[in-house]
Formats: sequence, structure tokens, C-alpha cells
Amino acid sequence: MADRVTVIGWDGSPLTAAARAALGAATLVAGASHHLALPEVPPGAERIRLGSVALAARRIAAHRGTAVVLADGDPGFFGVVRTLRAPEFGLEVEVDPAVSSVAAAFARAGMPWDDAHVVVAHPRTLRRAVNVCRAHTKVAVLTSPGAGPAELGLLMEGIHRTFVICEELGTEREQVTVVTSDKAADHTWRDPNVVIVIGGPVGAGESGGWIAGRDPAGGPRGWSLPAEEYGGELGEGEREPLRTSQLARLGPRLGDLVWDIGCGSGAFATDAARAGAAVIAVDSDPRACARTDSTARRHGVQLQIVHGTAPHVLENLPEPDVVRVGGGGAAVVSAVADRRPQRIVADAATRDAAELIGRTLTEHGYEVECALLQSVELDTRAWTEKERSVAFLLSGVLPARGN
Repeated sequence: MADRVTVIGWDGSPLTAAARAALGAATLVAGASHHLALPEVPPGAERIRLGSVALAARRIAAHRGTAVVLADGDPGFFGVVRTLRAPEFGLEVEVDPAVSSVAAAFARAGMPWDDAHVVVAHPRTLRRAVNVCRAHTKVAVLTSPGAGPAELGLLMEGIHRTFVICEELGTEREQVTVVTSDKAADHTWRDPNVVIVIGGPVGAGESGGWIAGRDPAGGPRGWSLPAEEYGGELGEGEREPLRTSQLARLGPRLGDLVWDIGCGSGAFATDAARAGAAVIAVDSDPRACARTDSTARRHGVQLQIVHGTAPHVLENLPEPDVVRVGGGGAAVVSAVADRRPQRIVADAATRDAAELIGRTLTEHGYEVECALLQSVELDTRAWTEKERSVAFLLSGVLPARGN
């Protein structure tokens, strides 16, 4: 095992005295090609060009001597420190950090970032990173080859955002460019870069927040809210007990894309967005679309609203993680199941309709549950019945691969 491992963050500024001393004593240096070209790297040290950090960690663990790992920015923030400290390598590291690339990007943009979400976009995580950008008003994206500004822009079709693209921060070739998301694919961007994605109203805050990212206490408490919070009377399929059960079965979360088909008042779509998910709300009635937009604005959430008739309007929408089918019956459920979301919920007024939806989900390979929900609201002043609702709730879960 290496006698000592020092991880040095580099942001383009001169190295600290401690960093220079560690490099001067190194018998092995790992880093990107521009790190290994630094004049402080000893000419006689073994050099490892960082590709896979895990492979480099194995070589460092087997090395007899003093190792230094160079990384851009703060190596403890979405950086190499996590991998190097993994139990299988048994490495104890010292860290000399620099300013993180995210902090530098927001500084170049002249913006605070304690209210921003920060995501990493690799080809395998790009879709989820885009969903965070859809759902939230300020997001910093740490990009990678194949998952850069152009790819972000292409996947955000139909959503207007402003991109602040910071290329090669801390180098002589540093450049900051502001473009709209629909124009990002028209350019070639240099790696590495950070993309700040801005969209919708961004509150300045009078005294700042208390937690990084979105304030979870920023809205009313509760998974779902009473009808008056959504502009008045709700449809039978939007009543609070049913809506809460649907939310519980779908479990929308940060990084997810939710489809709400037959959005009506926008109550479910707003609830899912309040949970942190990206939401596309679909309805064939323009009045429902307008009401959904008003509901979303009232609660300060970001929705994409699509006016059209399912299932045809669904063909060009991005892939969902979970879906609520609030109208259209088995035909729409079948079209949704063809897209293979992880979970689907639907409701039916009769047992025959519920059975047809359930069979449709089963034929598409979903594990199906059905429950008859009956809710009676009481007037607590006289303890008399005010309203009664009955609905069949169906949920389909796509089994994990290998099960």
C-alpha cells in the first residue's frame, strides 16, 4: 500500500505550498493529461493518466511510495476522494482542495448557488439530470463527453431554459457563454464544462435559506392538499383520498419524469411536482390545461403542459418513470404500458372497467393490484355525512429485470 496518498485539487491558480511539497515528494502521480503536464510534477515519478479512478486506485494501493492524485476543483465534491476512500482499496488520503468548478461557474455568472441543485450528467444519468432541470429553476450540471450542453438542450425540447455554459474553467481558454436551451445543440463545446440551467422565477430571498437546494418547507405541508388549494371543485378522479393513494403508489421523486394524463385541475401534477419530480401534464380540454397552468403558478412549481388527446399525443413525449392515467381507460393504459414506465396508476368507476384495465396491465407484463377505495367526508360540526366517493384504484409495477 502507498505510504501516503495526497489528493490535490486544481482550479488553474498556483498550487499551495503544501501541494507543491506533496508533489515534490511524490513517487507516483495520477491525473488528467493537463495535470501531468504541470511543471511541479517530478520527472522521475511514475505517471498514471486518470481514466477509471477505480483502476488507478488499485495501482496506487499496490504502490510502494508516496502517491499524489491531481483533480480539477474540489476533489471531495463529486470527485475522486469517494472512490479512493472505498473500503476495498484501504487508502487513507489527505486532501488539499481548490475551488469547486460549480462554485467557480456561479461566481463567473455572478449568482448565488446555495439554492441550486447540482447533478452529474454521464450518458447513463443524463435523462435523470434533464428531469431535474425540467423540474427546478436553478440547476448546475457537471457534464461529461456524450452528456454535454448539446445533449442537454436536445432532451429539453419543449422546455425553455437559459444555459450559462462555462468551458475549461481556470485555464487560459476559459469561456462563459449564455444561450437558450434550444440553441445549445448548434455549437461545439469544450470539455470539461459546467452548465448552469436557469428557468422560471428564481427567488432572491431576503435573508437566504437554511438548506442547500430547494427549501422543503417552501410550500404547504402534506402530500396532497384540499380542493380549495387547486382553484375549487375537483373531478371524481381527483379527490384527495384517491389522489393521495395514487401518489403513495407512484412515489414520484427527484430525477423522475411523471406523466399525468387527464390532468383536469392540475392537482395531481402539482402534487407530484411538489415532491421534486418533473411533470408533463396532458389534457384534451384547453380549459383544463389553463387551470393546470394556474394551479402550478399558484404553488410555484414547474410543469410542461401538453394540450392533446391521448394516446396519440403521447407518441413524441420523453420516456416517463411513472404515470397516472386519469382518463381514456384501457386504450390509454395500453399505450402507456408500451413505453414501459416503472409504475402506472389508473382509476375506474365500475368493476368491469377496473377488470379491463387490470387485464391490460397484466398482458403488458405488469404486476397488478386493485383496491376499492370508499371515502366519506364528515361535517365535524354536526358529524353528518357531507360527501361520499367510491373508486377502484389500479396500480401496475414493472418487475425488476431478472425477477
